[in-house]
Amino acid sequence: MSKSKRTTTIKRPSIRESIARLEDRIKENKRVFALFIVLRGLVIFALVRSVIQARYESAFVCVLALIMLFVPSYLEESFKLDIPPLFQIIIYLFIYAAEILGEVDHFYVHIPQWDTMLHTMNGFLAGVVGFSTVYLLNRDDKVDLRLSPAYLCMVAFCFSMTIGVLWEFVEATGDAFFGQDMQKDTIVANFQSVTLDPEQDQNIVVVHDIDRTTIHTASGEEYVVDGYLDIGLQDTMGDLFVILVGAAACSTIGYLAIKGSQKHTVQDSKLLSGLLVRPSARDKPVENL
Repeated sequence: MSKSKRTTTIKRPSIRESIARLEDRIKENKRVFALFIVLRGLVIFALVRSVIQARYESAFVCVLALIMLFVPSYLEESFKLDIPPLFQIIIYLFIYAAEILGEVDHFYVHIPQWDTMLHTMNGFLAGVVGFSTVYLLNRDDKVDLRLSPAYLCMVAFCFSMTIGVLWEFVEATGDAFFGQDMQKDTIVANFQSVTLDPEQDQNIVVVHDIDRTTIHTASGEEYVVDGYLDIGLQDTMGDLFVILVGAAACSTIGYLAIKGSQKHTVQDSKLLSGLLVRPSARDKPVENL
């Protein structure tokens, strides 16, 4: 007799069911869910407005922002994590400020310091992620690993700076290969360069008080700039500097918070507990008493 093999098929949830499950996860905190609903409504409004105005690139950014709003709950669901409500609120506001206000409503152009503010916040948040990463990697109770507060803060600082540098690589790639202008240009009135040395002896030539630069192209086009156009360098270095400020602020606050805690650990710090990503408690098996 031949034995028939049974095959069990696991029904994968539909997109609608997956979204509903993620929304149920967000509903666990009323304040987080209320902010999520408000921001999602604003993003949908921006999406409809962009489609009506035939701004399809902005519409794509709106769709991307809608997807990104589900990222925190998706990470919680997929990796069995608990992201604190305060951290989720900051993430939602950061997504809306960067994608909708910054890209769609052009705050990057209308408010010169908007990009600087977001990069500073990015440095701080990446530092918090660094603290959380150290905690998650050493959450095993069987491992007695006690890292000094100074070492923890150094790891968080280096993690934040690494994320910042990698993002600048993304911006440089977008400009070089996809015709973008992610590294915004800066108009300056002074610069120094050895390229202008007529003797080519690497003598520094200092150029002062530039009031006008004329750009000629091979096709005959001409552009006039009131000053000298710096192509992205100052923007990149400025971004890295404010990321450093944010990372240093996060590391300093973290160091003081850990030193002030009873056991000198990340998870024992009351200040960091509102931001620290933890393993999900709901997924732990309940022991029989």
